[in-house]
Amino acid sequence: MALEWAGITHITKVDPAKAMPAELSVLEGTDLVVVGGSDGVTAASALETIQTVSRAVPETPVLQEPSSPTHVSRATVDAVDAIAVPAVYNGDRDHFVGKHVDMFTELGRNVASVAGEGTTALLETPILGEGYVIQHLESTAAAASGVETAYTPEQVVGAALATETVYDFPIFYLEYAGRYGGPTDVAAAACVLEETTLLYGGGIDSREKATEILAAGADAIVVGDCFHDDLERFRETIPTT
Repeated sequence: MALEWAGITHITKVDPAKAMPAELSVLEGTDLVVVGGSDGVTAASALETIQTVSRAVPETPVLQEPSSPTHVSRATVDAVDAIAVPAVYNGDRDHFVGKHVDMFTELGRNVASVAGEGTTALLETPILGEGYVIQHLESTAAAASGVETAYTPEQVVGAALATETVYDFPIFYLEYAGRYGGPTDVAAAACVLEETTLLYGGGIDSREKATEILAAGADAIVVGDCFHDDLERFRETIPTT
């Protein structure tokens, strides 16, 4: 199914390397499920997670966010509604440019086919670029991406502008990776983004935090840890209509 970003305010990030809660019906309250993780993920575990989520909430779109080419296979591509490829601005070169080449090499190996006329068949599953800033330096995501310095709000604005005006990525993601970062960076990025979807992830475990981030200008919050660890807190993060 096509992703309609205008209707997405709550995203659940499911890590294939972590245990799934027994009560998956809780995902009925989320607008989008993102499957991905920084450590201990394989293409097989990613596929199993994608299939489990799709069976539990078949009407909810599922996006795969691979942090390594080894997380992608023809089966995972066919099973999701879109693939998001992060470009980490404050990471090392491999996690901005180099990883993209590796990712598309793997996608080409697993997915592309040659038509009778000799042309390469287009990949039907949309591939979305994500401008990514990781702000929690002690996180696994930061270590995996070579992030050594957090951005100032001014640098966040610069990365947001580059995402929209230079790279034309549809998503700009502020990632605090398990720690609540507050609304400052969100408000800074929101001031300069017009077309790009602004996502915030990190430490969202209450209705108050979810409301604060959305009020600061985020288009959607991304909730991960409490989905795996505390379903009552997870329920609190889902906006009420």
